[in-house]
Amino acid sequence: MELVRKNIHMDRIKGQASTQITLEDDINILDSKPDASRLIYDRGNVALEEVKVTEDHVTVRGKLQFLVMYLTEGEKPVPACMEGSLPFDEQIYVEGVQSGDSANVKWNLEDITVGLINSRKLSIQALISLKVCSEMMYDEETAVDLYHEEPVEYRKKPLRIAQMTVKKRDIFRMKEELELPQNFPNVSQIIWQSVEPENVEFRALEGKISVQGDLNAFFMYEGEGEEQAVKCYETSVPFNGTVDCTGCDEGMAADIDYILGSKDVEVRPDFDGEQRVFAIELVMDLDISLYEEERLDILSGVYGVVKEVEAVSKPAQFKGLLAKTSGKTKVTDRMKLASSDAPMVQVLYSEAQIQTEDGEIVENGIHIKGSLNIQTLYLSSDEKAPYSSIKGSIPFSYVLDVPDVNNGCTFKIQAGLEQLAVAMLDGGELDVKAVIVCRAIVFEHKTENIVTDIVVSDLDMNKLSSLPGIVIYIAKEGDSLWDVGKRYYVPISQIKETNDMTTEEIRPGDKLLIVKGISN
Repeated sequence: MELVRKNIHMDRIKGQASTQITLEDDINILDSKPDASRLIYDRGNVALEEVKVTEDHVTVRGKLQFLVMYLTEGEKPVPACMEGSLPFDEQIYVEGVQSGDSANVKWNLEDITVGLINSRKLSIQALISLKVCSEMMYDEETAVDLYHEEPVEYRKKPLRIAQMTVKKRDIFRMKEELELPQNFPNVSQIIWQSVEPENVEFRALEGKISVQGDLNAFFMYEGEGEEQAVKCYETSVPFNGTVDCTGCDEGMAADIDYILGSKDVEVRPDFDGEQRVFAIELVMDLDISLYEEERLDILSGVYGVVKEVEAVSKPAQFKGLLAKTSGKTKVTDRMKLASSDAPMVQVLYSEAQIQTEDGEIVENGIHIKGSLNIQTLYLSSDEKAPYSSIKGSIPFSYVLDVPDVNNGCTFKIQAGLEQLAVAMLDGGELDVKAVIVCRAIVFEHKTENIVTDIVVSDLDMNKLSSLPGIVIYIAKEGDSLWDVGKRYYVPISQIKETNDMTTEEIRPGDKLLIVKGISN
């Protein structure tokens, strides 16, 4: 007899850990920049430069990138921009990892605070959380059939698995050209820019991965002309494209994370030679995992009718796809200016970042909690400080519907901003409305006994002699034809034929005529 085996390719977490780091430094404003009188707006981003795995440790090297808008000194203050970075090098203890393992690192900028020390110096404080996860690939060799010549009975058990088919890193490069409408002046220089992809969705196709979403862009710039007026332009355009992916097929479940890599924006002339086109080149670094759902019938038991046949088994871990789902939740609130702030005249731009906590499994769902951190740039009625901003944080709580989820499941959550609308109610209050999209891929984990070997030996004739040649067996609770046939060394087909049965179903109290097929 010979087992027919199949390799099942799966992934599992080898080690994971999280930590928080605090960065703090004073930064001089570049000599090429004007003096600062007041801070207006700020933004932070984390760029990971190196992830190195050693025994029980992962070293993460990167930098906090910051961008600060401020008002210049003078009778007519105008906005200016200062950018810089703070490096960090953090060693994180992750039990079980070894040199050569791969590790994924996700970051979250919990807080960034920028202060003005004097007209030429800024203070930067930031709190960054880092989550490290090391995953390993492995093959579970599983018996799915039995090749045999002599009579033998065996049974199979259905098993649904999520087999890892593709695991790789790649990039998606996006190029867009945004031309100013006719009623906007030409661009002299960009003061501030924000270019971010939103509503990004990935879908597995044959030999490639589809990428689509919206590119949201905001530019504050100095217009050409004698007045050199400050102008703001905001737009959103859809984008789509594909990434080549060998082994990818339509219908596979895609678990894809992305972070922004390089981002370049420059002003280019239009067809008439005027500086009116914002040329954008953006790179998204993709971490791609593709799963193929498969239903296998694995060998679960065997017994002999002319030989003693014993199955050697061991427990094995299997991963199945329980759900890939998404849902939306609305967030509404109001933000008020401080009593000392001058009233607002016009909202210029608003952006928001989503911070989520670790999800919690509840009955038939995953409870997701977090906050929507909003920053709004506006025109102020104060002539000495014509530009200002307000920050706010709105908590949210949402249960994503996942039927049959349990505490043995693992999941990954992605939260994205689908809509954001910030409007003035009056000079001192803003109305905020947002829609958050929560996506999750959920896996169930099962331990199954798999057959690893078959041991064949001669029948124990003394044991066989003790069994009657013919017997009426009364079925008990939990009995099956398999149990009865194995007990008396009789093929299931013979029991069915003798008792004129069309199915293998038996109930407690059923009487079965068993005729031994082997003489003593």
